[in-house]
This record gives sequence, structure tokens and C-alpha cells, in this order.
Amino acid sequence: MDRITTLDEFIIDKQMDFKHATGELSGLLRDIGVAAKIVNREVNRAGLVNILGLDGATNTTGDDVQKLDMFANDKLVEYLKNSGECCAIGSEELEGFIPLPTKSGKLAKYVVVVDPLDGSSNIDVNVSVGTIFGIYRRVSDPEGDVELADFLQSGTELVAAGYVLYGTSTILMYTTGNGVNGFTLDPSLGEFCLSHPDIKMPKSGDFYSVNQGYYLQFDLDMRRFIDHCSDSKRKLRYIGSMVSDVHRTMFTGGIFMYPNTRKNPQGKLRIVYECNPMAMVVEQAGGKAINTNLDRILEQEVKELHQKSPIILGSCDNVEELISFVKKYR
Repeated sequence: MDRITTLDEFIIDKQMDFKHATGELSGLLRDIGVAAKIVNREVNRAGLVNILGLDGATNTTGDDVQKLDMFANDKLVEYLKNSGECCAIGSEELEGFIPLPTKSGKLAKYVVVVDPLDGSSNIDVNVSVGTIFGIYRRVSDPEGDVELADFLQSGTELVAAGYVLYGTSTILMYTTGNGVNGFTLDPSLGEFCLSHPDIKMPKSGDFYSVNQGYYLQFDLDMRRFIDHCSDSKRKLRYIGSMVSDVHRTMFTGGIFMYPNTRKNPQGKLRIVYECNPMAMVVEQAGGKAINTNLDRILEQEVKELHQKSPIILGSCDNVEELISFVKKYR
């Protein structure tokens, strides 16, 4: 029987693959893993401790905030603050970024962006949710204050990204630019263990994922592509949690679409917290990620912390097929 490889062991073993191998990035990834265990525990017993339902607030982009959103947000901030490897954190749930205090004289060189609980509107009906994260090397002077520019970097500057899926099993997927690896939480050990090494997305797939309830609000090219998928007897699968939908697409192949609508002409997903990290993971698994203008997601200019974008990602052949429909019908 092969020996189990834990997340911590794997991160340390792969440390020299990092562009800036100082141990700080390794520490950050381990901190995120610990926070994910805590969030997983609370997600699984939310109904028992009265943290289901709305918090009563809305976030900066107008979404209703769930109680577990803020719990997950607070836990991520807490654990990233403890290590001293992160100088600031940006969260979908917060209007601005949070500078973190230095620890033991360290000059932290990384900022972290998170969607603490993606798909949280599904929690009350026990549907899978997730956490999305991305890590940037700060561009401002490490001896000075953290600046907004540290967060407004294009996705090509991400040094690591990943997500945690809280489902029938809890899985953490991450990349540092050298492929994607997946780790499943073993409850008996309390450890994330390597379960999906060097993941490769199928080149094509028969699944498409889109909120088809908004069909009439989509642009003509998107509607024609959806018609094509339906006419071709492809399988529509849509959960309403980006992490869950993209995770399925990573393994089965196909395409995930969150286009712009008449109500949201700029799209609805946030570039910094959702689009860029997920695009990096998908590309590192061999897929493609673009917006509805056919621009590569990771190359989009970022001007605001909560800037939104349409996103199309998935298997290369499926995304190329959609591109041909856009060119034909736009």
C-alpha cells in the first residue's frame, strides 16, 4: 500500500518549484489548509450552532451576506494573521482590503484574495459550497504600507491559486503554476491527503453548465451556443456554486458559462476573488478561460477590487467551439 502524502508534506516537498522559494508561500498555503478545516467543520454542523441563514447585511456588490460567509471570512483572516506570512487580505465580503500586522519582525511579501464561501446562498438547503483563494507577491515596498496596487494585478501575476470544495468529501485543489493537485480531507486523520495528483481536464466533454433561467437575458451568440448544446443532446448541469460547477467540469470535461446579461452587462462574478483564481486552476489543468469578448481572463486589466467580469471556462475544444459561435453571431 502506498504511503499517504499529506498536504503539508506535499507543499514542503514542492517548495523549490516556487519562483520565490523562501518558505513563506509554503506557510501561506498551509495556513489556508488549516482555515479550510475549521470552515469545513462549521459548514457541516451549521444547523446545530445557529449559523444558517442571512447575516442581515449586504456586501459591497449588493449580495445578501450569510452568517457562514462572515464566519468563513473571519477564520481565514484569523489564520492568515497568525503566521505573519501574509501582509494583507482582500475578501469578497469586505469593501476594502485588511492590512495585517507584522509578526516577529517579518516583512511579509504576499497578499491573499479570497471568496470565503462561494455559493453560500445554497447552504440552507445543504448544497455543496466552497472557498476560492489566490496569492499575489506584493509589488509595493515591503517596508512600507500595503497598497491597493498590490491587489489590482492581472491574473498572470498570481503565484498560487486554488479552491476548497465542501461536499460529500472535502477537497482542496491548488496550483503554484506547475500543474494542479487535489487533496481530500481524511476525517480520521484530520489531514488533507493527496488524492488527485497532476489533474488533467479532458480535452472535451458532453456537459455544459449555465443558469439557463437567464436565457432570454443573454446575448444572441450565447443563446445560439446554448441551443446548439441542447440540440446536440449535451447534458445540462448547474448547481449555482461556482466551485462545485467548475470542480465537476475539471473532471468530466465540458464548459462552464457565466455570461453577462441585460441586468448585469459587466457580468456578475468578481475578477479578483473568483475569475482569476479559478481561471489559473483551469488553465493549469489544461483548460481555457475567457470572457465573452474572447479575451483571456488572466490578462484582463484590473482597476477595482470588486470589478466584475463574464467568464467562460472549461475544456479547450468546448471553449473553442463557443468562440466560433461568438464570431458567427455577434
